[in-house]
Amino acid sequence: MEYETPLFFRVMEYASQAEGDVIDMVSGNPDWEPPQALRDGLHEYADREPDAFQYPPSEGLLELREEIAARRGVDREQVVVTNGAGEANYLAMARALERDRGDEIILTDPVYPYYPGKTTMLGGTQSFVAANENGQLDPADVCEAASEETAAIVANSPNNPTGAVYPEETMRKLVAIAEEYDAVLISDEVYDHFDLSGNFSSALAVDSDHRIVTNAFSKSLAITGFRVGYAIFPPELVANAKSRHMLVNVAGSRPSQYAVLQALCGTGPDYYERNRDRLRERVDAFTDALDLTGAEYTTPEGAFYVMARFEGYPGTLENVFELIDEAGVAGMPGNAFGDSRSDWLRFALVTPRVEEAADRLAAYFE
Repeated sequence: MEYETPLFFRVMEYASQAEGDVIDMVSGNPDWEPPQALRDGLHEYADREPDAFQYPPSEGLLELREEIAARRGVDREQVVVTNGAGEANYLAMARALERDRGDEIILTDPVYPYYPGKTTMLGGTQSFVAANENGQLDPADVCEAASEETAAIVANSPNNPTGAVYPEETMRKLVAIAEEYDAVLISDEVYDHFDLSGNFSSALAVDSDHRIVTNAFSKSLAITGFRVGYAIFPPELVANAKSRHMLVNVAGSRPSQYAVLQALCGTGPDYYERNRDRLRERVDAFTDALDLTGAEYTTPEGAFYVMARFEGYPGTLENVFELIDEAGVAGMPGNAFGDSRSDWLRFALVTPRVEEAADRLAAYFE
């Protein structure tokens, strides 16, 4: 079996080799400071006894799992600390397919491209349900696509790439569909701290044995390099997930988990609110400048991405390369996220040069 290298890496590699100054709006790496409590925790950890530098428990540090469980209202035995949200989603999708209820995984279009890649890697088949023009997912469309072959439904809210935030009614109906077809709803909530609308609803609000919630601290604490995520499984599904996690990774990073725990315990809500305010300002600045180009664009309800469509300029990899060379702005081609947004480009607002990037785009398309 052959796996295609994600387009993210091809775009970033091209941008890194380009001549001249290029503003990176490709990857979701927050450019702001992590919490001070996290830095303090790392400094403290460096002076600990030698046993602190050995393997942690495979499922994660007990204290971190307890903290996550308390915050999410679940039993700590349901929590598996993972190598970022990427592994959390991998474990969740694998667990859904292992139930032998079918091999189909329902995904949205547009879609975060790692989901279909993981589906292929795990031997599943992909089925896509188109989101509407605002990125919202209609549960009726999901229900129509579901069948006895459906193993899982993957939902991502706040959504990458559309910025849509699914309301509580949508999440409840998606769980109900999973229950009806004896499938599993996998709810990727990695951008939950970047809900700009106030409408975010976790799948954990629905008491069900047919939903798995995944998350990570990569975005919320601005530490994508720490690779600390987690998955919350129903009690009857968690044991095999822990075993697969142990076989794939043995364990995660003990210092990273310790630092995350210190950050959770020592960081107040104002940290997250400041970053949401920062993103609101960037969305306004970026879209105001896009108005000058006559572009059509999405205004995100959450996460930190804007999709834009420039007349006569489809979202192909070749056009992305051209923007890097001619405008000095690196974004992602819309066709990386599926068929429905192939005319669009996606830009990550995790750079202090957001307004400058938009001005460059305006100058290029004027």
